[in-house]
Amino acid sequence: MPNPDPDPDPYPVPRRENITGLVLAGGRGTRMGTLDKGLQDFGGQPMVGHVIARLLPQVGALLVNANQNVERYRALGHAVFEDSVGGFAGPLAGLHTGLLHCQTPWLVTAPCDSPFAPLNLVARLLEAQQRTVSDIVVPVTGEGAARQPHPVFCLVRTSLLSHLSAYLDGGGRKVDKWYSTLLVTEVTFDDESAFRNINTLAELNSWAPAAT
Repeated sequence: MPNPDPDPDPYPVPRRENITGLVLAGGRGTRMGTLDKGLQDFGGQPMVGHVIARLLPQVGALLVNANQNVERYRALGHAVFEDSVGGFAGPLAGLHTGLLHCQTPWLVTAPCDSPFAPLNLVARLLEAQQRTVSDIVVPVTGEGAARQPHPVFCLVRTSLLSHLSAYLDGGGRKVDKWYSTLLVTEVTFDDESAFRNINTLAELNSWAPAAT
């Protein structure tokens, strides 16, 4: 549910060293012909490399969630963890894995197929969190009918692990439904293209020049 009350946050204001980044690369890549999206060449490096390069300076530590080609992801130099929930259960399973292994009070996520992720993502989400009592902070773009939340990008308290575990154990898989049980603060970003995700080979070929 949206958080309507901008009350002071009773929790300490998180610093960069108290935030872990999580790159979500655990999907099947179905719309890309079951290719591992994060490892596809995009402007001369794996697409996930662009995401890591953008997220890493914003956080104190970084993890990767992947269910295929795990050793290739590990070769990028960061800890890699597979879903603890089987069956390619979606982004919430990846978030759950990140929360299990996170050693900081906060976790921020970005998908491996969003190579233009904002360089100020964490700063903007933190700014909003400091003004509200929030479980999760999520970016949105656009207005009115064009308004678009981007829930796979989020800043989340790691204390929500048990809550998410119960939801997954009960068969829940939908991100929006789980979010509806929490205090969610939304942050408006002007640049919708920063949240562009690359789902198909056509998109991969079309947008790769912008990454070089």
